Amino acid sequence: MASGSELTSNAYLQHHLQNLVLGKLPGGYERADGEILDHASWTLARSSQEALDMGFWAINVDTMGWSIFLGTVFCFFFYRVARAAQSGVPSGFTNLVEMIIEFVNKNVNDIMSVKNPLIGPLALTIFIWVVLMNTMDIVPVDLLPIIAQFVAGDSDLYFKVVPTTDPNITFGLSIGVFILIIYYSIKMKGIGGFASELALQPFGKYMIPFNLILEGIGLLSKPVSLALRLFGNLYAGELIFLLIATLMGSALPFFIGIIAGGVLQFIWAVFHILIVLLQAFVFMMLTIVYIAMAHEHH
Repeated sequence: MASGSELTSNAYLQHHLQNLVLGKLPGGYERADGEILDHASWTLARSSQEALDMGFWAINVDTMGWSIFLGTVFCFFFYRVARAAQSGVPSGFTNLVEMIIEFVNKNVNDIMSVKNPLIGPLALTIFIWVVLMNTMDIVPVDLLPIIAQFVAGDSDLYFKVVPTTDPNITFGLSIGVFILIIYYSIKMKGIGGFASELALQPFGKYMIPFNLILEGIGLLSKPVSLALRLFGNLYAGELIFLLIATLMGSALPFFIGIIAGGVLQFIWAVFHILIVLLQAFVFMMLTIVYIAMAHEHH
């Protein structure tokens, strides 16, 4: 979306679905605005093609910033509640935090057959952190990007505010869970037990290649399904918010479009609250289930 160009619906959607990417471009590279770099340099991408050309080591600044900020908010408030906790009937925010902790502990205790002091805090962290990241989807789609553009003094600045609409975040979370699955599988069963579980199940020693294919696909599907389920639901929700904004703005007169779009946005936001909470709950529950399975012998 270049300065001075007409803002079409397609340009609006592409602009809102593009991350603020920091990466390195090589010397001699011709940028989107016609500038040619004299030497290789780290810079913010000015187009989706530039972001692609920055390669693997590019950083989605908005995704990293919001996810770290929301994680810090979670740690700060829960730390304050833990410090202020005392005997007696809790009230206010302390009561809410204790209800959440009891809810998470109940699910962990119902699923885990083996006591593991790590799983409760892990499940709580995943649930609250994903809820906070998902909740950014309820913020009006143009509000924070416009503020970011104003602060940066760049009307074309890319800025996404929902970390879970970035597959880098969802795969980062799911790969972390996958590492724990492998760790506890080896810890509880030994390397030989884990290897034999992959090679000898479900059809015995005479079908080892077939067993490895089936069990390998089943193992690898866990992080992939975790990541894509969360990403797909939140990305689709964000896209619907954007489509409502573009359709109402282009199909109706200005003031009528604002009113109709605002009503539809509000209705979808109310419904979307269920998706925000449900996807966080599903991610937490599947994490507990997968790690509980890693603790069990076949």
